[in-house]
Amino acid sequence: MQPYFSFTNKKNIRAYFTYLICFILFRPACRLHSFALHILFVLYYSDQLHPVDGFSAGLVDEKNIFEWNVTIIGPPDTLYEGGFFNAIMSFPQNYPNSPPTVRFTSDMWHPNVYSDGRVCISILHPPGDDPSGYELASERWTPVHTVESIMLSIISMLSGPNDESPANVEAAKEWREKRDEFKKKVSRCVRKSQEML
Repeated sequence: MQPYFSFTNKKNIRAYFTYLICFILFRPACRLHSFALHILFVLYYSDQLHPVDGFSAGLVDEKNIFEWNVTIIGPPDTLYEGGFFNAIMSFPQNYPNSPPTVRFTSDMWHPNVYSDGRVCISILHPPGDDPSGYELASERWTPVHTVESIMLSIISMLSGPNDESPANVEAAKEWREKRDEFKKKVSRCVRKSQEML
């Protein structure tokens, strides 16, 4: 059985030394938000060493661990199948106490995605009670969520939209009342995402 992390694998060695170099480069900023930096380094390099099916992640800028490029692969047997949807995941300075934001940079037609691309799902909402009363506090952000759990929630969102509290009212209305029109718009988004590869 292969060990979880082995220094016999060149990729592991390279990732570990990259982590150390980045940590040294970011050390002056560590006084302000060292816990967030440490957590994000661990999450980022864990994802690089042990990728999860359905998405990939990389840094927008190698000098900024707080912004990640993510690509979400459209889940099989859904309207989004075959798509490669790019997004930016931005982490706050007080991560993991506050949730990151996720904004699609690829065109996305979905009831739970605002027209500017921002994703609207419960686990990305700040902890505590929901002022509008739609969500339970237990459904909202907690520091135990990881990049993987966020991405899996977004993949799940693509598989089954929540049209009861939509971010994009027009998309939700189409989803409920004009499913064929909705499918056509999603198909255009999928094709466009494939062309952008």
